[in-house]
Amino acid sequence: MGKINLNIGDEFVFTKTVGESDVYLFAGITGDFTPNHIDEEFMKKTPYKTRMAHGVLSIGFASTTAGMAVEKAKQVSVSYGYDGIRFLKPVFIGDTLTTVYTVAEIDEESLKMIAKIEIFNQNKELVTVAKHIEKFFI
Repeated sequence: MGKINLNIGDEFVFTKTVGESDVYLFAGITGDFTPNHIDEEFMKKTPYKTRMAHGVLSIGFASTTAGMAVEKAKQVSVSYGYDGIRFLKPVFIGDTLTTVYTVAEIDEESLKMIAKIEIFNQNKELVTVAKHIEKFFI
């Protein structure tokens, strides 16, 4: 049996500012036109006072960092899923998110790697967390 070409503690980072076009394109792709994301006047009447990005958009950034890990491993794999996803704080249009993807566990027997995902805004506030499982084929 082969070995996964990653080490516990390997870290992959991606930073992106969330633009208005990101939110609208995501709404169009997913069909999620909830007022929280596209209706500024509606949101002015809420405690948030402005539109926010879809929470799962931030998980899309986690997918980017997972891809970085797979690229480093140079092995065939597929995403086995995300667990424990939590949206801890809202992400607003104009926020700059930094996704940190850290290899937390490697199970050579099942050929699965588990990573810890932490996504921070520009104020270093944790906005999204999750675990990601990647299944390798060696």
